[in-house]
Order: sequence, then C-alpha cells, then structure tokens
Amino acid sequence: MESQTIVEALLLGLLEGLTEFIPVSSTGHILLAGHFLGFESTGKAFEVLIQLGAILAVVGVFFRRLWTIFIKLPHSRRSKRFVLGVLIAFLPAAFLGALMHDFIKTVLFETPMLICIMLIIGGVVLLVVDRMPLEPRYRDIKEFPFAVYLGIGLFQCLALIPGTSRSGSTIVGSLLMGVDKRAAAEFSFFLAMPTMAGAFVFDLYKNRDVLSAADLPIIATGFIAAFIAAVFVVRYLLDYVSRHGYALFGWWRLVVGAVGLIGLLVWG
Repeated sequence: MESQTIVEALLLGLLEGLTEFIPVSSTGHILLAGHFLGFESTGKAFEVLIQLGAILAVVGVFFRRLWTIFIKLPHSRRSKRFVLGVLIAFLPAAFLGALMHDFIKTVLFETPMLICIMLIIGGVVLLVVDRMPLEPRYRDIKEFPFAVYLGIGLFQCLALIPGTSRSGSTIVGSLLMGVDKRAAAEFSFFLAMPTMAGAFVFDLYKNRDVLSAADLPIIATGFIAAFIAAVFVVRYLLDYVSRHGYALFGWWRLVVGAVGLIGLLVWG
C-alpha cells in the first residue's frame, strides 16, 4: 500500500510541476486526480506543500535575475519599485487566503464538482480573452503602474477557488489591463514565489499538529517530482505564449473539466 502511495505521490508531483505555471489550475488537477486515485493526504497538506518544489524551480531558472534585483535593491529605483509592486500584488490573496484557510481546505478542496465547473468556466474565459483585440501597453514587468500591480493581485484572489488557477487568474487580469502576453506570464512567475512560499509556510503551521514523520516520504516524493517537471515548464513557457498565446490552455481546461464531470457522474 505504501509503495502504491509513493507512486501516486510521484504522479501527482509531476502533475503539480507540469501545471503550476500554466493557466490550467495545478491544484484543481491534483485534487481531481487524487480523488479518482483514492489518494488521501493528512490535512490536505500534500497538495500545498509540494508547491515548494515548483517555487524552487522558478528560483533556479530565474536565479541570475533575482540576484541582480537583490544586489541593486539598495540603490536602484527600478528594483525597489518592482519589489514593492510584487508585494502589492501579493497582499490581497495572502490576507484573504489566511482568513478563509479552513473553509478552503475543508469545503472547497473537498468539492470536485466545483473544481470541474471552474475549470470549464476558466477555459471559456481564457479562450475569449486570448482572442480579444487587446492593445498591449505594458511590456516591462518592472514598470507596471501600481494600479496594475494591485489589479493583478485582486485577480489572484479568484484562485482561492480550486479549479480557477493562480496563474490563469493573474494572466487574464494582466491581459485585460493592457499587459502583453509574455510579460503577463513572466510577472505570474515572480508573483508565484511569495504567494506559494506564503501558502507553504502557513499550511505547514496550520498542520503542525497532524503531520508526522510517516508523511515525509510522500511529501518529499511529490516535492522532487514537482521541482523537476516545473523546471521544464518554466524554461519553455514564455517563448511558447509569445508565439502561440493561451488558446491551447483554454481547450485543455475544457477537456479536463468535461472529462472530470463525466467521471464524477459515472463513478461518483
């Protein structure tokens, strides 16, 4: 049974890494997959804690840029402005997520039908927005107006509903506010770091009394798998969306949501 659980954790970790930074809802995918596999994690902590692997993938791929921002921070207006912008975008979802944590984990995470519906709705929205004749006004993620940073942060709050997608909500919000497609995905990467790190620390704290050493191999397996898969996605996603946009991910959401609904109606 434990070896089977390790295999499931490996599969779910790979799924997390492959879907975290594309607008299809990684949480929705692993919750649905876990539901049909019969995978149960302590306090639903696995689904959140393995995201640290995806965070480290972004840090690894963008390390030079992060280091440059860090060393220039004391004397660079652009670096200070960008860090402040990320903080502004991070705070709304951080506050609302902490406030609604128990409801999200005990109700929304346990409602696979809702996840499927949100996948389908999000797919339709993504397809519509991707085809809209939007005129990009902002291409440099360090020079967005502060109102745009805040707007992206408010859109990120929608991702507290599993199946919506953190990257999907921030990318759609960015596009609607005049950010070009590549910059929308790029800023989503940077915003993911404090958002997912905060979720990791907060969830670990909330589950400190229920997690045990027996949970460590399962979480570690998912963590490593998520890191490896996410490195691949982060390296190639920006070039892909620059050339092809987001339509593929809209169709992906529609297919997964529809298949999930059928599965729930047939098998429960």
